[in-house]
Amino acid sequence: MRRSVRLILFTFIENFALTLVLRSAYFYGRETLGFSDIENLLMAMAFGATMAVGALCSHRLSQRLKEKKQLVGILWCQFILYMGMFFGAGLAATLMVGLAGLGFLCGLKWPVVESYLGAGQEAPATAKAIGRFSISGATAILLAMLVAGPIIAAWSAGLFLTAAVIAPVSLYLVAPLPRRPAHLPDDHPTRPPAGQVLRYRALMNSSRWLMLGNQAMTAILVALVPHVLHNLGRHVSEATALSGVLDAAKLAAFILMGAWGAWHGRSGLLLAAMAAAMAGFFMVLFGPNLAVVLAGEALFGLAVGVTYYAALYYAIVVKNASVDAGGGHEALIGAAGAIGPAAGLAGIALADVLGSRVLATVAGVGPMLAFFAWRGSWPLVRDRLRSRGKITTADKPK
Repeated sequence: MRRSVRLILFTFIENFALTLVLRSAYFYGRETLGFSDIENLLMAMAFGATMAVGALCSHRLSQRLKEKKQLVGILWCQFILYMGMFFGAGLAATLMVGLAGLGFLCGLKWPVVESYLGAGQEAPATAKAIGRFSISGATAILLAMLVAGPIIAAWSAGLFLTAAVIAPVSLYLVAPLPRRPAHLPDDHPTRPPAGQVLRYRALMNSSRWLMLGNQAMTAILVALVPHVLHNLGRHVSEATALSGVLDAAKLAAFILMGAWGAWHGRSGLLLAAMAAAMAGFFMVLFGPNLAVVLAGEALFGLAVGVTYYAALYYAIVVKNASVDAGGGHEALIGAAGAIGPAAGLAGIALADVLGSRVLATVAGVGPMLAFFAWRGSWPLVRDRLRSRGKITTADKPK
């Protein structure tokens, strides 16, 4: 079996298992443990914080252990954690600690997988590889959300056991990987020219900041959507599937981004995604009926897919598929997972003061969104000024 096929299958298996535990945890917490919005947001914040720490450690650890040994060790730790969550099912502390542990392991793992995925490939091949990687993961997430609701309704602890049972498949898939992925030399003739790298660096910085804002909003939504759908009268057995509209839209974005290469090096799509994400976010939280909520999920999912794909593509091309490239990407996702829920908690705290849930959410989340919009736009402005000779190369975005 070719390495690329193994990595795609691995991505599918891992995302399916992780989604059963991670995304479903908020429905599990509400249905089985009676978690409130505040407790779900705290759980999301813990996962994001530990994921950011793990991602920041991933590159340095891979230098010590080598990538394959690191990946195998992470998979064994995941299996142990799944089994611990199964035997400790029904305890709030088990769920909280389990998600925090999985966050750290995810932060360590995905940069290594992304390094294997893009190593030794030219930019066009990298784009296709990222497309297959993203589509595989998004499909797995969507399927997992379709089956999670019935599992919770029938036997909630089965979420953790199912993830543990399929974990050995991941170990089998990574067994033939080389100890280290082989990267192109920095002076390889197929590496992008310096001017294109400079442009791509600006787009990487922009898409990363926009992705950070979108992932922060995602962390809020996945924690609060169980309550949104419950308030609209939807049972958990169908609510998890309805929440998967976001993932279906993200999958559609990945397919389009992989098939259509005209967006490479252009900024217009990123700016459109920024506006769409903010509109979709508030439609989901405050939609008066199911149709508006689902439309908001679709709009938001498309925007998240665009910024995620662009950020990963530009990072791998600019940084030559190193573990550090994926580590920065995943660290941002983790940081967003902590920042977003913290802003959501601020909004809840302001609700009593302002007397309006909508105004409180805007007051709590609005400054965060404004900051990410500004930081996402500024690298593009600087690049435009640089191209017109109004700033020097030394002033390029870092």
